Amino acid sequence: MFICISPNPAIDKRLRVPNLTLGAVNRAIEASPAPGGKAAHVAMTLRTLKADPLWLGFVGGHSGEMLLDGLKKLGIDVHAIPIQQPTRINLEIIADDGTVTEILEPGPAVSVAEVKSLQGACDLIFAKGKERAHVVLSGSLPPGVDNGFYATLIRQAQAASCKVLLDTSGAPLRKALEHGLDFVKPNRDEAEWLIGAAISCVRSGADAVRYLLAKGAKSAAVSLGREGLVWCPAKDAPVYYATPPVIAMRSAVGSGDAVVAAFAYSMSLGLAPEETIRIAAACGAANCLAESPGLLNAADVSRLRDEVRVTII
Repeated sequence: MFICISPNPAIDKRLRVPNLTLGAVNRAIEASPAPGGKAAHVAMTLRTLKADPLWLGFVGGHSGEMLLDGLKKLGIDVHAIPIQQPTRINLEIIADDGTVTEILEPGPAVSVAEVKSLQGACDLIFAKGKERAHVVLSGSLPPGVDNGFYATLIRQAQAASCKVLLDTSGAPLRKALEHGLDFVKPNRDEAEWLIGAAISCVRSGADAVRYLLAKGAKSAAVSLGREGLVWCPAKDAPVYYATPPVIAMRSAVGSGDAVVAAFAYSMSLGLAPEETIRIAAACGAANCLAESPGLLNAADVSRLRDEVRVTII
């Protein structure tokens, strides 16, 4: 059982423009809206891997209805927490030269009562998935939500003996680490902010992973973009490094979410470390070929998995 929780979901609108020129009128030649927010991308990737995730998040307005409709059409079960303000819309602008520009709305303000409604729903759902559920907490927090939001959900999930995976940044990440997460995966920038040092190479990425373990995570990974992925499955285990194949990518938006989904999937099956990181790197690369973030092709994942190179640092 996979529960993908999204406090700040979105509609992702991918725009294609011949050339993006600041301060000028830019006419898109294609506009493709799709369910968005990190937890949605995780849920979509899990569907590609033949899993049956539940998506749970705040939803408001017409854009929120579009989000739910899009997820349902992909065969994803949803549990919506209604809010007064409309769900945000994010823009991903892809120019012909391959440059990708993202414009992310901050998200709608969420009330204390709406937060309590989500927490109450989580208690019920976590109890149903007791000991077999993998809870994936993903994304930024909308205005009005305390930085301890994820820490609270982690305690709730652990009270029901659920596994907890986290992908967020900043103060919410720092607070969450105190609660013994089963898995955490910041990207390079997010990890650098947390540790207060640059990650300039694979070995410094491995050091960042060990820092996350020292702060309380049971397993941790750091994604390094084109350079690959470093991961340590446990405090007394070696650090694995996966290098994905070189591909002609559309966009890397959502690739980190695909990686998290792959780790949750592999954790549920108890896969060996090398197979786990191989699938994770393959999902991240396959997302770069997708028509929209999270909409991976299973054939791409299978093909790229065999091309991933794994070493121990």
